[in-house]
Amino acid sequence: MAVKIPKEKDVLVISHAAKRKARRLVLQSMYEWDSVRHNPVTALSRLINLEEENTIQEFARDLMESYSEKNHEINDLIAEYAPQYPVSQLPIIDRNVLRIALTEITQGITPPKAAINEAVTLAKSFGSEKSGGFINGVLGTAVAQLCPDL
Repeated sequence: MAVKIPKEKDVLVISHAAKRKARRLVLQSMYEWDSVRHNPVTALSRLINLEEENTIQEFARDLMESYSEKNHEINDLIAEYAPQYPVSQLPIIDRNVLRIALTEITQGITPPKAAINEAVTLAKSFGSEKSGGFINGVLGTAVAQLCPDL
């Protein structure tokens, strides 16, 4: 699948720690959607209302909105770069960590190498023992194909 990766995107200036908190909130809302079918935007709104920092709220909303707009494309990328694992059969954490990272990469939100590192960190924190290696492998393959100049 040919995907044009934007070189730069006007993104919110936000600290690394705040982005990490925002990613965790997005992961929690996507997990809720995948496990009990609550609307992920509603779940995210509920979760971020507990956050005091506006930049975390804004980054989380932007990330969820970017995924929502491109969800079929992102799921197709997962299927392409992890063909032996149907998307619907991936562990919920792994599936959603891949969704978040591929959204960040394909939408030019985060540089690819940083997105991979953050995804591996999320996977190690919330996934199984093997999640970090799996996420790293899938995203490494995706980035090699999508961003050959890196």
